[in-house]
Amino acid sequence: IFFTMLSSTSRILARRALASNAAMGGVRTMASLEPYEHYGEHCFTGKVADEYLKKHGASGDILKDPTWTQTHSDVVAAAVLDWAVDNGANTYCHWFQPMAASGVRHGLTGQVQNMMMEFDRDTNEVKFDFKGKHLIRGETDGSSFPNGGLRGTHCAGGYLAVDTSSPIFLRGDTIFVPSALISYYGAALDEKTPLLRANAALDKQTNRLLKHLGLDTEKHGGIVANIGLEQELFLVPREEYYRRPDLQFTGRTVIGKNAPRGQEMCDHYMAPLSSATPALACMAEIQEECWKLGIPLKTRHREVAPGQFEFAPLFGSNTTQIDQNLMVMQIIEEVAPRHGLAALLQEKPFNDVNGSGKHNNWSLATADGIQLLLPKAINEASGNEMAFPIIMSAIVAALDSHGDLMRMAIASPGNDFRLGACEAPPAIVSTYLGDDMTAYLENLKDGKALGEYIPGSKLLDLGCKEIMPIEVPAEDRNRTSPFPYGGARFEFRAVGSSQNVSMVNTVLNTITAEKFKEFADAMDAGANPQDVAKDALNKHWRVIFNGDNYDESMQEMLTENGVWRIDSGVEAIHTLTSTKNVELFEKMNVMTKEECAAREVVLHDHYTGSVEMEALTLIDMINQHIIPSVKAAEVGPLSGLEAAVATLKSAVAEIHAADGSYESAKLARELRLETMIDIREVCDSAEEVVPAGLWTLATYKELLFLDTHVGPGLEEIYD
Repeated sequence: IFFTMLSSTSRILARRALASNAAMGGVRTMASLEPYEHYGEHCFTGKVADEYLKKHGASGDILKDPTWTQTHSDVVAAAVLDWAVDNGANTYCHWFQPMAASGVRHGLTGQVQNMMMEFDRDTNEVKFDFKGKHLIRGETDGSSFPNGGLRGTHCAGGYLAVDTSSPIFLRGDTIFVPSALISYYGAALDEKTPLLRANAALDKQTNRLLKHLGLDTEKHGGIVANIGLEQELFLVPREEYYRRPDLQFTGRTVIGKNAPRGQEMCDHYMAPLSSATPALACMAEIQEECWKLGIPLKTRHREVAPGQFEFAPLFGSNTTQIDQNLMVMQIIEEVAPRHGLAALLQEKPFNDVNGSGKHNNWSLATADGIQLLLPKAINEASGNEMAFPIIMSAIVAALDSHGDLMRMAIASPGNDFRLGACEAPPAIVSTYLGDDMTAYLENLKDGKALGEYIPGSKLLDLGCKEIMPIEVPAEDRNRTSPFPYGGARFEFRAVGSSQNVSMVNTVLNTITAEKFKEFADAMDAGANPQDVAKDALNKHWRVIFNGDNYDESMQEMLTENGVWRIDSGVEAIHTLTSTKNVELFEKMNVMTKEECAAREVVLHDHYTGSVEMEALTLIDMINQHIIPSVKAAEVGPLSGLEAAVATLKSAVAEIHAADGSYESAKLARELRLETMIDIREVCDSAEEVVPAGLWTLATYKELLFLDTHVGPGLEEIYD
């Protein structure tokens, strides 16, 4: 917590308040954006980049062509250096995304920070030294990053190349250069590289398909996969966080008796953000930090569970949005302590209340803005009223063919406790399209006469004169569907809050590209586009489901129909190396067989490591907190607790002795979802009977309820 000086963000907020007060004292004409002019000033793109590049004889336009790294790298480096110095920065780093970072690595990224200076040993003088060669390429020791066998310590080089699709940005005294990390032999050691390859595959195959439908996307700048990421989180009192070793080490509570109050009344959902707690000020500062970086973190609100909140940005290209989301997560964790809070980004920090997700809203468009998933837009641009239903038919086919990969992409450790638990869809990969589109596609499937698909809408009359009837769209919101269509976009709702969503979008783009390729191949061979779509719908219709995915009878029906269902995240990860999926990734030039195998090992090791940390932390909590409390109170299941410690130690030893990452992960899942749940019941029964004064761990009552929390006043926090 800072006590003696305001942060730069706080000064901005203060200036904005002063500007507002000054305006109120005079005559207002038009709303002024002057207090918000700092938006994007720390992001080297648009007018910021243009201003500095013009000083060096170029313009911001050169950044639109990736070949600037070959033709103008020294010019861009000089402009970046000027911008950095003007903003108080003297350091740079290549900023990359190691595999298996969720839940354990702060910020989910890697970097080595170097000063943009050289030092003259003879004169003892310094001068700036930042050239194109420093900007476009870096090298680091890759020996300690998860790699799944793609390199050894004797061939540990990690090479960094600037990602021109995502802008350079500045924070504090450091310039961050978004980069890809590869081995000496060109293998992807990061999350970003496969996504960039999947983007290339999608661009190529979409252009092939749409040429048959009347649109040359190359004339419109190519295809961009746009996403919007809704980031959910918990904010808890930091002094209570320090009384929970499990939250500190694993991000979730491995034990804890439910508080007398939970989310039964839905009273937290979208309730006012109270100024009586630090949460509102914390969220406002997070937004301010993000706005300076050009991150349009526009929406904030309370979520369903006590202590749970959400941020949401505007849409943007997937590489930029993922980079920005990683920085949002880091900023959240760093700003929260300034307000006496701890931020929890793990999917299921607390038992029996909602967990957190990162809904991945996904859409396709040309670079100049033609929306492929918006019927009117794509049909008009192509001059073909069948363009939209053909595109949708291919996506339906992709989902049915590769639901296993979609499940793999969300198999983060925290999702073990979240999927299907009334805050996220179950592990059955279906899609909701709404009644209108489903009926239209069914007619296409059955060969019935079709006109253009025009989404329906209706007017809702509230029955009072004060409120005029309002128009609502054809699609309702189906929160139980893993992948519902919502008008111009699909929402992948099952994604975990702590995840880097690069793999999620790598999968979405790759499976879509494959089906677009299959459609284009058939059309190249002379097939009628409408017949290709009809055949695909007849083969893959089962994946469309507009009902209640929480209904167990419906789950059984979908499972019996052959819709992909993989309840175990460990088994979902294992599908990454199935013959079908390796052939897919190799065919689309996204990952090699070796890269697929390496990622499976990395993801299984990540899962096992997460569970082992939880088990070891639980052992410490039982030995150092719960057993002493039970002994002091002379009440509670002492023998059961002592037996639990032995059980946990034995299970961890068995995991260590297992033959390979997959076998270890299977044992870890059993430990986590069976043994540790049983032990939790023993621990929670102790908490239930031990007097509060003898219980040394923070309780759910103390952690979850900021609005009623008894602690230091705000004046003390912000002194």
